[in-house]
Amino acid sequence: GRMERLVIRISGSGALTLTLGGLTPGQWSALRNFIQPSYCGAGLGPALLVSPAPPETVLSGAPAQLKGAINLIASTGAFPAGFSEKFHLLLDNYLRSDYKIDCRGKILDLAGRTHVMGILNATPDSFSDGGRFDAQDRALAHAREMAAEGADIIDIGGESTRPGAAPVPEDEELRRIIPLIERLSEELPVPLSVDTYKASVAEKALKAGAAIVNDISGLRFSPDMARVAADYGAAVVVMHIKGTPRNMQQNPCYDDVVGEIMAYLEESIELAVKAGVDREKIMIDPGIGFGKNLEHNLTLLNRLDEFKSLGRPILLGTSRKKFIGTVLDIPVPDQRVDGTAATVALGIAKGAGIVRVHDVGRMVQVARMADAVVKTNLKHEAPNVK
Repeated sequence: GRMERLVIRISGSGALTLTLGGLTPGQWSALRNFIQPSYCGAGLGPALLVSPAPPETVLSGAPAQLKGAINLIASTGAFPAGFSEKFHLLLDNYLRSDYKIDCRGKILDLAGRTHVMGILNATPDSFSDGGRFDAQDRALAHAREMAAEGADIIDIGGESTRPGAAPVPEDEELRRIIPLIERLSEELPVPLSVDTYKASVAEKALKAGAAIVNDISGLRFSPDMARVAADYGAAVVVMHIKGTPRNMQQNPCYDDVVGEIMAYLEESIELAVKAGVDREKIMIDPGIGFGKNLEHNLTLLNRLDEFKSLGRPILLGTSRKKFIGTVLDIPVPDQRVDGTAATVALGIAKGAGIVRVHDVGRMVQVARMADAVVKTNLKHEAPNVK
């Protein structure tokens, strides 16, 4: 019980910020005694105590300094058993970036660079490019074009999940996507992802050659979804949604938007692992626009780095979404490309490993440029960007 009250949040890069919430007066004084602000001013302290007040306290320092500080205060006995272990796990997760996702034999090496997932909507009513790629041949051409422009994954969906969307009958969803997946999985070198929350659709898509299940419900809408993914050795994207596409934008409320979504994604990861999915094949998506208002979406982007402590790569889907239209006063989705570019660059700076986009060629350039600035370990020869 005592551990539940204590909240550990990590953010920042270089000098990290550690927020400890829910401290008891005893824990607070143990902390204060060991980390004297006066020492820190002289550069002697292990970590800098930034906000000197319970119940929420902020420490700042390099990872090694924070580790030292936590070990020190844990040794006082004022903190519950498992406190320093939990902190070390969260910090190791937070600092990790060497993810390699095995998509049924095709490897996404996220350590090297940010990956780009291209959106292929095989739907007549998608919010952004609805109907343009409904015909099979146009969809195939668009997928080939995205791969040529540098997409690392093609995400194929046969049911619109835009706000207010009505569910699509399963046979119709299959009619839209299965022939595409069969053709493209033979033709393209990149892994295909199926954007569905129905286990039966996912299973047929995996049989047809898909390698990733991208589930907007975080494996919640269909009880068999996690098992199906495990059976086929698929990689999985678990996303957070509040409500269903039909009702999710009717006044969504949170007490703590980041904390609640992190807890939801953590549960989704455990659901997958319990069903036999390899933890190393799971990606997380905070679900921008899915049961969130403008303020929620902006907060999630601003604090995206906190999701790194879940220890799985972050997929960010902001492309052309309504919150960008709201900020920029642009009602037409396909005119939101520059706004999207800003969210992609900032998302990468905050730790996104994969970005899901409509405008692949342009966002590949945005991602490469952001990587050149943010990922200091990369070589910067000119990449073969068209």
